[in-house]
Parts: sequence; C-alpha cells; structure tokens
Amino acid sequence: MIQKILSIMIGSTCVAVGINYFLIPNHLLDGGIIGLGLIAKYSLGLKPGLTIIVLSLPLYMIAWFRYRTYFYNGLHGLLFSSLLIDYFHPLSHMDTTPILISSLAGGLLIGTGIGIMLIANISTGGTDLLALMLSKVTSLNVGIYILLIDSMVITFGWIVIQEATITYSAIMVLMVGLTTYFITSCFQTDTKSS
Repeated sequence: MIQKILSIMIGSTCVAVGINYFLIPNHLLDGGIIGLGLIAKYSLGLKPGLTIIVLSLPLYMIAWFRYRTYFYNGLHGLLFSSLLIDYFHPLSHMDTTPILISSLAGGLLIGTGIGIMLIANISTGGTDLLALMLSKVTSLNVGIYILLIDSMVITFGWIVIQEATITYSAIMVLMVGLTTYFITSCFQTDTKSS
C-alpha cells in the first residue's frame, strides 16, 4: 500500500512537472489522453488535467467491468496526476530550456513518472490504462503500446494544431516510450498476475 502511494505521488509529480515546465511553454504535444488534454488546452483553452479525467471515463468504465484491479489502481493515479497537472500550471509561465532539450527532458521526466506508476500497476489514465489492459492479454510490453498510441495522437494533434512542432513532439514521445519501456522492463513486477 505504501509503495502504491509513493508511486502515485512521485510518478504524478514527474508527469505534472514535465508537462507544465517542458511541454506547454514550447507548445509540444504528447501522445495518448495526455496529448488529447494538451490539444484541448492549445486549441480551446481547456484545463488539460480536467480534460484527461473526462476523456478517461470510458476506459475506466471498461476497466470496472473487466479489470477491476486496474480500475481501482488507475483511478487514484488518474485523479492525482490530473489534479497535479492543473495545480502545477504556474510552471508553464517560467522560462524553460530550448525546445530540443525540453523535448528530451520532458520525455524523460514524463516517461519516468509513467514507468514508476506502471510497475506498481497504476496508470495516469487513458492510454496507460488501455496499455495495461492490452498487455494483460498479449505478450507485448506496455511501453510498446504507449508508443504506438502516442504516435497516433501526435499525428492527430499536428493536423488539428498547425503550429505544434511535430518533430520535437515526436522526439519527446519517443523519449517517453523508451523511458517507460526501460523502467517497466527493468523493474516490472508481474503485471500479468494482477
């Protein structure tokens, strides 16, 4: 129980700081539900954390009926990380690093946060939860699923928001996927037994 609480707190903080300090100031896109939250922020001015919660609801309904453990574990991660994303919004007004360094550092920080939560079978919502469910029924690592889904969302974001920087966003998503893959491969508890 303490491990799960620490995983949620540390992982959510990494994700929230990465998004607000590195992504938002440089208008970078992320993949998955987080990416959709950023697209909503850039195009409609909505709060990304609240958008993530709303968009994650259908997947949590599926988890409620099919993967009850993931529902309970993921719900805490979703709510805490989404609230921290909106809470740490003032970081997005600070001076940040150049866009290439931001895409690498942001991807590393977000991937670390997601990886920390995934090894405790916790998700930040949306595609992390979907990746956990798909990983349970296949032999592919959750990081691979996250990378595939993130790539689709990045492409969608680039089409919707023309000023989004697709190259640096792709670098950032690749860094998130690789970091998540590394952490979950090296430190993974047996997610298939949950």
